[in-house]
Amino acid sequence: MAMLTKPRFTLTKLVKTNPIRHLLSLSLIMSFSAVILTACSQEGTQAENNSNSKIDKPNVIIFYVDDLGYGDLGVYGAKGVKTPNVDALAKNGIRFTDAHSYSATGTPSHYSLLTGEYGFRENVTLLKEDSELIIPSNKSTLPKLFKKAGYNTAVIGKWLLGLGDAKSDVNWNDKVPLGPSEVGFDYSFIIPGAVEKVPTIYLEDQYVVNLKETDPISISLEKKIGDRPTGAENPELLLQPADELHSGSIINGISRIGWMKGGKDAEWKDDNFSEIFTNMADFYIEDYQEAPFFLFFSFHDIHVPRMPNEMFKGTSSMGPRGDSIAQMDWITGQVVNKLKAKGLLDNTLIIFTSDNGPVLMDGYKDGADELLGDHKPAGDFRGGKYSAFEAGTRVPTIIHYPNKIKPGVSNALMSQVDIYASLANMLNIELAKNEAIDSENHLKAWFNPLTTGRTELLLESQTFALRTQEWKYIAPSKKKVDWIKQEKNIESGVSTIPQLFNVLKDPSETKDLAQSKVKDVERFKERITAIKAKNQR
Repeated sequence: MAMLTKPRFTLTKLVKTNPIRHLLSLSLIMSFSAVILTACSQEGTQAENNSNSKIDKPNVIIFYVDDLGYGDLGVYGAKGVKTPNVDALAKNGIRFTDAHSYSATGTPSHYSLLTGEYGFRENVTLLKEDSELIIPSNKSTLPKLFKKAGYNTAVIGKWLLGLGDAKSDVNWNDKVPLGPSEVGFDYSFIIPGAVEKVPTIYLEDQYVVNLKETDPISISLEKKIGDRPTGAENPELLLQPADELHSGSIINGISRIGWMKGGKDAEWKDDNFSEIFTNMADFYIEDYQEAPFFLFFSFHDIHVPRMPNEMFKGTSSMGPRGDSIAQMDWITGQVVNKLKAKGLLDNTLIIFTSDNGPVLMDGYKDGADELLGDHKPAGDFRGGKYSAFEAGTRVPTIIHYPNKIKPGVSNALMSQVDIYASLANMLNIELAKNEAIDSENHLKAWFNPLTTGRTELLLESQTFALRTQEWKYIAPSKKKVDWIKQEKNIESGVSTIPQLFNVLKDPSETKDLAQSKVKDVERFKERITAIKAKNQR
């Protein structure tokens, strides 16, 4: 296996316990971006003529987009924005029409994808601002599975799984303990949490990038610290108005959750994400082009705050949200072009999907509601992010693997939680009884659009739901205040009584049949109870 050569054009790392390892600063990486992309395109013709004979196992890339709705891609009916790069993956791969994230919110979905286990088993909910690492370091994970098969593993992008432990606050001025490395990633270049939260810094291998010893970082979630203006006190400085929760320290014209002191040189620029993360993925592929790799590319787009790069502004008719979709599509295309240039695309399995359904207004006012036009982020489905209705978890999902799959459209019922067991089967690895206990092997369905998938599927939002090919049962909830409707203008699907819909005949969930299907309601209730009680494969 090739040894990792550290990226040539990355941010300078200045940490007392970890000397400078890289040569170029943030200003240089941006100036070199155009040169890198040009070089990649020039070498493409020669590389595509070279067979990838050294790799006997496929490389695997998961593009995991944040808050991308079922209807947000051209191939799924988007209007007002073009997504030619992702559409090309669908045209030459398999496009799924009934594939789901586990949860209607991001962190439980990330957890279930990487562990093959439903998030409720570890009480995983929305990531708290100061959450510790939520995947136990001794738990089996997807990157650890790949390492067993001789792969190198990396995560690039947004990290929604917490850092450190519950015993002490994270010391951002040293190596951050308990993070991607403990989950199984050999290399990581990440945003430590959601972009609307402090600290607004990059971590490379769990060290803050560009941190000066003379300007250490402190953060607070309880009271203002430092000299940065805040959204609450200086709303005139904001590029996007924010609600009270998101009115802490202003960084790059955006007020965040919490307050940050120090770390001025380590601050990211929101509109540089597209180039920074694209370049980091390209560098990683360059380093491991001769050995199998697993890359988990976790997007910030199209989550709030939406601050697309200048080259994408105005490329859609929907303002920042639509422009962020275009940016996401460009990033995907650039990484795919790198694979082409190195002759790796045919032997790379690409899984493209989203962590939950769409949301328009989610703490910041960027015109997403007013500029929507004829576009339907959720397609014809009801609800969205946070919702128990279909749009909460039914997400665009595409598989691209030229060496193995036959292109087409699949109507199979599919779940992201099954990626684990399916890839284990591909790698000829037998799973332990306590490993990925909710994951089922559906490799045939992932690779063949004519093959059936799951018979039933558990979903989680503010309550639990159970899907079959025909039915959608939504369990009752004791929650009477519909804050999702009030704050997000999204139907939550939460009710104090059970709900049942025939999603084959009524995919928009307009007619509740629970009162006339009492026996079915009881059957689905018992199945959820049985699934919750499961403790091994």
